[in-house]
Amino acid sequence: MGSDSDLPTMDSAIKILEDFEVALEVRILSAHRTPLEMFKFAQEAEDKGLKVILAGAGGAAHLPGMIASITVIPVIGVPIQSKALSGVDSLHSIVQMPNGIPVGTVAIGGGVNAGLLAVQILANTDSDLKAKIVNYRQYIHDKVIEKDTKLIELGASKYLEETKLT
Repeated sequence: MGSDSDLPTMDSAIKILEDFEVALEVRILSAHRTPLEMFKFAQEAEDKGLKVILAGAGGAAHLPGMIASITVIPVIGVPIQSKALSGVDSLHSIVQMPNGIPVGTVAIGGGVNAGLLAVQILANTDSDLKAKIVNYRQYIHDKVIEKDTKLIELGASKYLEETKLT
């Protein structure tokens, strides 16, 4: 991530990776304030065995694209919600990469999906991880069915009252 202020967003990706027991390295590397360290990280990533890089960045949000320009490892950009433009600036900076240097991009603040996308990429060559993703998908499916059943039984007003969604 470009700054420690990005950690609350990236923490959800970290937790997903930990839940799926994926080894990870968490760093603060700024494309603008620590370009040499960022360059070294990207240059050495493949030799370190990294298979996917998640890069959270806000504002000008050049970190994901700069890393992607240095390595052929897939990079997933996570736009951080900014104060000035609510993360739209971050999203546009990450998603508008020039031809030849792709960066996969998730929603503004989309740490959970970034983590899950990384797990899915890794699961292409890891059958145990693939089984975990399949189980996770079944779990989230079952949670929605439970909520739907409860809503049907209680009705909307009582459901809202009991779940404190209002």
